[in-house]
Amino acid sequence: MRSPQHTLHPKLPRLLPLPFRRGEGWGEGWLRVVYPAVLAVMALLALRTSGSPVGVAPADQPRQASGSLPHGAYVWQRAWAQPVRDAVRVHARELAGLTVLSAEVAWKDHQPQVMRVPLDYSTLTNAPCPVGLALRIGAYSGPFSTNDSTADFLTGLAVSLIAEARANGLVPRELQIDFDCAASKLEGYRAWVEAFWRKVAPVPVTVTALPSWLEQSSFPPLVSAAGSYVLQVHSLERPRQIDSALTLCDPTAARRAVERAAQIGVPFRVALPTYGYLTAFDAGGRFVGLSAEGPSKTWPAGVQLREVRANPQELAQLVQLWATSRPAAMQGVIWYRLPVADDTLNWRWPTLGAIVAGRSIRESVRVETRRVEPGLVQVSLINEGELDISSRLSLRVRWQNARLVAGDGLREFELVEGGPSTVKFQTRIQPWRLPAGEKQVIGWLRLSEDREVQIEMEKL
Repeated sequence: MRSPQHTLHPKLPRLLPLPFRRGEGWGEGWLRVVYPAVLAVMALLALRTSGSPVGVAPADQPRQASGSLPHGAYVWQRAWAQPVRDAVRVHARELAGLTVLSAEVAWKDHQPQVMRVPLDYSTLTNAPCPVGLALRIGAYSGPFSTNDSTADFLTGLAVSLIAEARANGLVPRELQIDFDCAASKLEGYRAWVEAFWRKVAPVPVTVTALPSWLEQSSFPPLVSAAGSYVLQVHSLERPRQIDSALTLCDPTAARRAVERAAQIGVPFRVALPTYGYLTAFDAGGRFVGLSAEGPSKTWPAGVQLREVRANPQELAQLVQLWATSRPAAMQGVIWYRLPVADDTLNWRWPTLGAIVAGRSIRESVRVETRRVEPGLVQVSLINEGELDISSRLSLRVRWQNARLVAGDGLREFELVEGGPSTVKFQTRIQPWRLPAGEKQVIGWLRLSEDREVQIEMEKL
């Protein structure tokens, strides 16, 4: 990790190797030693001014790399319930690192309001991978300084987060600043970054960045001051109407952003999404709101819901392309966020685990029947693959020498009778999803006799 920009100048005298050789005059010796050194210093300053770090290829010829990428993940929950602890304990061994939300700062009347996350340090200190801390800072319009009351408050908070972690046996690998910064304020943001560096060293400081920042002249100095950054290529623009195109990550745009970031030369990781949203629209198709954990109680009655999720197959292909060839400045992928068992719209671990391991994502679902008692049959679907099943399905059930006494579909399945010895369980129009690795009971039948049943499944 490179030091921030303001630490360069105290090291400049080390570039002047005196004294001169015996027998040389002052003028000759000075030119031999000092002139090349002055040129080197000028080159260093020019690189710093342009935003290009020392020791990298020219901006128009970024070096390339190949091979498997390190994969990390965010843990962004504000409450460390048992499913969160279980996810860290079970899956961290497959990852190169975790970044955990440690605190959030919001602003009210220009004054900071802090929410600190009660981290489970016993879980984190036993995680078999490095752990970094994330400080989320809400939108702030300025002013910015390295030493005013706002900077002192934020850096003091950062110091206390690191001190708390160390007191509980956790040595953070980095402090990641996730600031909701306007593109026009990046120059001011740099002052904060330098203040963070001074206060938390030797813990490295990393910042998150948006693709739209890459074209700002103030962006290279910002990330050069930090030393590294996380390029977030996922977002959801506010939809105007219910039929607006929705995507969380466009792979083509993500690749363009990575190539553009490589020209700056500062090391970076790429943040990719695993999550989804429910978007709500009123009766006229106008946008009402969105939620990451199911319908909101504040939405009006009769809203129309539309779901948008990160596409695992597209992102798996994107990661495989980067494994084949990528800019050398791209040093890994960090997923938002680590799958937890009780997530509503996030991927399950089998999906992310397959991508992390470099495997193609399998789709595999099977039917299971269980005799609850003589004549009573329970029908379940089991997703044994690594991809959520979201297709409309039809399951035709057949038997012999018995009549149907009763039956019903469960969840999003309905029972459709088809004759004296056959019925169908089929999904309703409402979208249905079976997450990877999960099992769902979708219906039951009671027959007049205890009989075996045969089931054929097809997609509608």
